Amino acid sequence: MKTLLTLTTALVATPAFAASGAFFSFANTNFIVMLGFLVFVGILLYAKVPELLTGLLDKRAEGIELELTEARALRDEAQTILASYERKQREVQELADAIVVQAKADADAAAVQAKADIKTSIARRLASAEDQIASAQSAAVREVRNSAVTVAIAAAQDVIAKQMSAADANKLIDDAISDVGEKLH
Repeated sequence: MKTLLTLTTALVATPAFAASGAFFSFANTNFIVMLGFLVFVGILLYAKVPELLTGLLDKRAEGIELELTEARALRDEAQTILASYERKQREVQELADAIVVQAKADADAAAVQAKADIKTSIARRLASAEDQIASAQSAAVREVRNSAVTVAIAAAQDVIAKQMSAADANKLIDDAISDVGEKLH
């Protein structure tokens, strides 16, 4: 009851009622504006514009809700894909680490093998050089002996030729011929 009294007081106390003259006259612009407003509201209600607006808002809310549901599904799918890629990245990183460790081990083994190969090669070259030195030494010794023998034979020939007479030489030739004859037959 109190609210009805307050509403009535508010309607009566409006500035339109405070104006002089009759309110319900077509000469009063406030009355004409109020009638136009009421006719406009009536046309809106008759054309069911509030229901149309409510329907459009409901459709819009449903569309937004569908978009939110789809966005949640996409986010969940993206999180699943992200987790999959993170797992694959960890696996690839572990594989790369294993490859690096294996490569280091292979490099160390190759270095050890290269050192062993170098030692073997050096030993072979040293042995070859020693063989060449020994061969050269024996060749030099043979050459010196041969030269010494040649010089000794030449010196002996000179000495024998100077000391030997013609008769001694003929006797040596005859002895040599008989020795050859005996050895050949």
